[in-house]
Amino acid sequence: MSHVYVVGIDMIRFGRYPDRTVPSLAAEAALMALDDAGLTLKDMQALYCGNLGQASGMVGQRMLAEIGQTAIPVTNVANACATGATAFRGAWMSIKAGVYDTVLAVGVEQMGKGLLGGGGGVSPEGLVGSYTMPAMFAHIGMEHSQKYGTTFAQFAQVSVKNHHHSTLNPKSMYRKETPLEEVMGSEMIAYPNTKLMCSVNVDGSAAAVLMSEKKVKQLGLMDRAVRIRASEMSSNPYEERQAAMPDFSGATRVAAKRVYEQAGLGAEDINLVELHDCFATAELVHYENLGLCADGEAGRLIDDGTTALGGRVPVNVSGGLLSKGHPLGATGIANIYEVATHLRGKAGARQVEGARIGMTHVVGGGPGMGTACAIHILEKV
Repeated sequence: MSHVYVVGIDMIRFGRYPDRTVPSLAAEAALMALDDAGLTLKDMQALYCGNLGQASGMVGQRMLAEIGQTAIPVTNVANACATGATAFRGAWMSIKAGVYDTVLAVGVEQMGKGLLGGGGGVSPEGLVGSYTMPAMFAHIGMEHSQKYGTTFAQFAQVSVKNHHHSTLNPKSMYRKETPLEEVMGSEMIAYPNTKLMCSVNVDGSAAAVLMSEKKVKQLGLMDRAVRIRASEMSSNPYEERQAAMPDFSGATRVAAKRVYEQAGLGAEDINLVELHDCFATAELVHYENLGLCADGEAGRLIDDGTTALGGRVPVNVSGGLLSKGHPLGATGIANIYEVATHLRGKAGARQVEGARIGMTHVVGGGPGMGTACAIHILEKV
């Protein structure tokens, strides 16, 4: 099977756009990605569109109504926080299968403010009071602390790092330094996550043009192409604890094992990572889930600067979900945009020098929902 490449990719600046529609946000990112590739909508053979809030609203078709209806097949995708990455993977699979040569993938979301996952009626036994996402990821953090002695300050340092990274990213929602004392002293949401340790609900969109190797060479686009070295997804493996509290680690560990095997690489080969830091506690736990360190060593990575810009494996140099923002349907492709930009050597002040291999990771779900995890490995060619 042919390699698949990203030849065009872009995202709008994440923020709040109350006067815009979801299709118009999607259309803006789509046109930006097409311009980046030097192509038009007429060159696209299919569209995969990810959106969670209007899953039944045929957002892909409504987007095309704004920028050009070319009769291409449209697949609309909803898969929790992995929505955008699932759309991207669908486009990748269609080219891998030899059905298409050039496919557009778009992720978009328009969100309000407040907690996610607050509804759902009566909780299953063991989940009383734990239906919100902050409660779930507080639980994850406290488990890690109980097992390995991870401290409140170590979790908070994740936010300090990512907020600093965001000051270097013009597409980030927030671009503000937050010293450790400020992070730890901000409003407590669900211990150990304070307000500045929670991801930002924003509006946003991102898009990518994917292409077969044959077509890339035919059009002479290899100088701007980024190879998709591996793509994997997973759902929950069975564990007894799932009956009480979802385990976000299991799905990530399964997908990570598969994606390394598919890529023929190990965690030691990864030069930068954009992972799902929906809360500061999540980032530390995912260091271990992705094999960036052994179990129990995540706190050391944040303490010694391993995952900061300039460290051995910088994580969330974009500012991450904590500062760049987390528009659910767009996040997966926005993460891919960030890594691809570094592999192209075009990330400006936040450039990870010498980056050749990058990883993106998203995981979504919740109580009574299950989990969806998507991981991609990208390579400079």
